[in-house]
Amino acid sequence: MTNKILLTGFDAFGGASLNPSWLAVKSLHGRRMLGHQVVAAQLPTVFDASLKELNALLKQHRPALVVCVGQAGGRKAISLERVAINVNDAPIADNAGGQPVDTPVKAGAPTAYFTSLPIKAMLVALQAEGVAAEVSQTAGTFVCNHVFFGLMHTLATRRELKHTRGGFIHVPWLPEQGAPNMPLDEIVRGLRLAVRCALAVEQDSALGAGATN
Repeated sequence: MTNKILLTGFDAFGGASLNPSWLAVKSLHGRRMLGHQVVAAQLPTVFDASLKELNALLKQHRPALVVCVGQAGGRKAISLERVAINVNDAPIADNAGGQPVDTPVKAGAPTAYFTSLPIKAMLVALQAEGVAAEVSQTAGTFVCNHVFFGLMHTLATRRELKHTRGGFIHVPWLPEQGAPNMPLDEIVRGLRLAVRCALAVEQDSALGAGATN
């Protein structure tokens, strides 16, 4: 394990020309947080190919912390995802034209994985700084959940990554994409706060666990 933080975002999909998840993590590339260096990478919005790229990044960097970030149109807050499920059920085609229906992310793997990030402590940290944030109970069944589940399965099954913690965050649209939305600089500020909290807090405390919404 190294002193790196891996942040990933996605390329644009569904006919859009941009994706705030990639724009936000790209702006944090190269920064140092609590003695760790941020490495940002873009994943394709494609089933299977996204996980192949993510696993290559994990092998290359062996990060201490991984936060995958995706876009969630219709949400008005930064969403800290609690659980990934072992289901692909695409409402639209991915960027390669794939549209799986009711297939497993990983055959024979558990039904679900919980995040290993301290999402309640992260929620408190974000809200204390005035950033709109929430704990989300669903990451959907599109490529975001596919990557989230694949990440957690890899962290659970690869010995060299057993001390790496990871999870997933959804961010709203940008103003130019529609409403509800959040400005890019606010998304970046929220991600920076969330990552710093995840580095500083190994697991949720009683204080953090009581902060629901």
